[in-house]
Amino acid sequence: MSIHEECGVFGIFSDKPVNAAKIACQGLYALQHRGQESCGIVVCKDRIFTSHKDTGLVKEVFTPSVLSYFPEASMAVAHTRYSTTGSASRNNCQPLEVNHQKGRMALAHNGNLSNASKLRSQLELSGAIFHTSSDTEIIAYMITRERLHTDSIENALSKAMEKLDGAYSLILMSPQKIICARDPHGFRPLCYGRTKDGTYIIASETCALTAAGAEPVRDIEPGEILIFSGNGIVSRREHCGKKTARTCIFEYIYFARADSVIDGISVHDARIRAGQILAEVHPVNADAVIGVPDSGLYATLGYSQKSKIPYEMGLIKNEYIGRTFIEPANRTDRVRLKLSAVKEVVKDKRIVLVDDSIVRGTTVKRIIDILREAGASEIHMRVSSPPFLHPCYYGTDIDSDDHLIAAHHTIQEIQTMIGADSLGYLPSERLSDLRCSSQYCSACFTSEYPTEIPNETYRNRFENPFPLIQK
Repeated sequence: MSIHEECGVFGIFSDKPVNAAKIACQGLYALQHRGQESCGIVVCKDRIFTSHKDTGLVKEVFTPSVLSYFPEASMAVAHTRYSTTGSASRNNCQPLEVNHQKGRMALAHNGNLSNASKLRSQLELSGAIFHTSSDTEIIAYMITRERLHTDSIENALSKAMEKLDGAYSLILMSPQKIICARDPHGFRPLCYGRTKDGTYIIASETCALTAAGAEPVRDIEPGEILIFSGNGIVSRREHCGKKTARTCIFEYIYFARADSVIDGISVHDARIRAGQILAEVHPVNADAVIGVPDSGLYATLGYSQKSKIPYEMGLIKNEYIGRTFIEPANRTDRVRLKLSAVKEVVKDKRIVLVDDSIVRGTTVKRIIDILREAGASEIHMRVSSPPFLHPCYYGTDIDSDDHLIAAHHTIQEIQTMIGADSLGYLPSERLSDLRCSSQYCSACFTSEYPTEIPNETYRNRFENPFPLIQK
């Protein structure tokens, strides 16, 4: 089982009508790895919003006939979602559209509020009625309430940010403006670029800028509000520097696409470096280094480069099993349908198997079983992140340590449970080597949370795969 991040956001602002829906669709394709449960696009032409949202992959939701329904427009906001807070129902699809006394807006959000439960309770006690279970609606309520007492939507957003804690990278569309904002810690990425014809693109990752034909300009800074309008681009920085920057380290380990650059750091280079560090701290005599596709391949290459052990494609991924494929009877069958071993590569070989993380341990155990059946003589597991010990409250789908295997078992116990000959994790003290900076959040490994820990959460996506060892 992999860790999932909440979503990807995408926005467009142009001084002339463009095929905004098509451009947004291109951006969502590039951000599909950030969310595969639902997606949506809202465009604005002459102050009129046109939208389409549904559950499913981008290619399933935005068919050519659906895209032809959208008019050419100068602004758009789009979203692809994996549900962490809130269910995967159509009601929770974004962008969220809101009509209020002073106009309307469409809001796309990436991240999770650590004080969502507290804010929702306060809003409900004051008469607010919620139509979704997502904390994006909480943000929308906070902004619209402030808008009643302010003279602009950006002022309302700034006032709302004073009350929001946790992770939020936002793109907000009003009838005349595109406004984006990143929380003061900068947990989740957000950047913008410009196309040759002058259209501005805002996105969670630089890979989506490239897909839309834009050259990256820069990242939105933690705490910054950036307004795109007919008056140009305005940067507001009243929330910048109020808190220490804490970009999620897992963006570099797993979440982001390898060709993205986040806060000036290449994701590709960070993953290669993680593999090199693993080879330094956990060397082993072996015949081949094999990565778990696709997330472990870059660290695998780094391990091979440093160790001089040959890099081999010993596992093949079936690219044609999509989310609509009929679910097999059990997880073992599911892994076997998605992955198979190349016997000619692994038979009678000592294998180093590299992946980005171990969450529950069930999937990696089955992969090791597949390699054993293909004839591998030894399997040495290497993980390009530290043990996942603590819940995350900032946009991943683990809000409890109940089913984190490393939270309840020693490394030796995990090694035995997954059937590996040895097991080595990336040391948490070496995480800074991935970014050449100390400004990151690694609370899921260290429990050093940048914000107050919430008293109540409402996510539980895992079943207990292993009985706890009694000590």
